[in-house]
Amino acid sequence: MVKCYYDLHIHTALSPCGDKDMTPNNIVNMALLKKLDIIAITDHNSCKNVEPVLKAASKTNLIVVPGIEVETFEGIHMLCYFKSLTDLKDFTSIIDDNLPDIENNEVKWGSQLILNENDDISGTERKMLINSTNIKINELVKLVHIYNGRIVASHIDKYANSILTVLGFIPDDLPLDGIEVSLNANLKEYETIFKYRIFQNSDAHFLADICEKNNNIILLDKSLEAFFHYLGDKDA
Repeated sequence: MVKCYYDLHIHTALSPCGDKDMTPNNIVNMALLKKLDIIAITDHNSCKNVEPVLKAASKTNLIVVPGIEVETFEGIHMLCYFKSLTDLKDFTSIIDDNLPDIENNEVKWGSQLILNENDDISGTERKMLINSTNIKINELVKLVHIYNGRIVASHIDKYANSILTVLGFIPDDLPLDGIEVSLNANLKEYETIFKYRIFQNSDAHFLADICEKNNNIILLDKSLEAFFHYLGDKDA
């Protein structure tokens, strides 16, 4: 068993609200500087910067979980994690098909930069990523599980885009794999209320916001497979 310090909600410069300094190497190096063991890249409704971060981290001991933060039809943010880049890409193609074809306004919302593993800009995302998809929350949970992923409700303690704010409760029949609270939340308080695994992440849009070495999970070993085992995947 090993104690792994984590931050499982990090945005790159692909997210329009993400700072331009949120590049693959900057994120990886900041995570290493803060002595984290495992991070997840979770841009809004897109995964186009996940592979560059995986490549940037490939020669380090940092574990990078392929991920995405999807906004449901109801306006709820959900963190979706996958075992492989292939599963993530296949899943995200469905998300893209269900994202309104509205062009991003960089002046109003910010740029959506697609980067490579050397932090060079290889393009920009045309579609506005901070829209709701056409996928309802119960459909999204099923879809994530079909693609061997795990799904966590984002920042349930926040007012905007929280499942508790939008629905007023977490449905008992919604098979979530966990919930997330923000860094300023009282973690112990939420642990007494909810039965789910609870993560406390940064939702970082700026480098300095990436978590310090504070929150940890106990894994069988330091690996992506052990992370999914922790989330209840007996086949991991």
